[in-house]
Amino acid sequence: QVQLVESGGGLVQPGGSLRLSCAVSNTIFRVNAMGWYRQAPGKQRELVAMIRRVGDATNYADSVKGRFTISRDSAKNTVYLQMNSLKLEDTAVYYCKAQIEFSDYWGEGTLVTVSS
Repeated sequence: QVQLVESGGGLVQPGGSLRLSCAVSNTIFRVNAMGWYRQAPGKQRELVAMIRRVGDATNYADSVKGRFTISRDSAKNTVYLQMNSLKLEDTAVYYCKAQIEFSDYWGEGTLVTVSS
């Protein structure tokens, strides 16, 4: 069974930085894309950033452009999200998603709290 294990969440002050990691295991198939979504209390889950296997193409939500950077280590089937200049409104549960073959797999989420 495919597993996604996230790490790196926590409490940070506004303006601070965090780095999230997500590792995919138990798959023999290529991971076509990996990404991060987030869900704040009372809001819908939204895409934060995505990176694709082909050409390492990336896309970001407008709200995080210039502050967040997504990257991947294909050999480790791991994706990272470097979050800088964090704002109060970045507080949410961050979920990792992997597209493998024709299916999507989700992690359990990691909480990021931005607070002074």
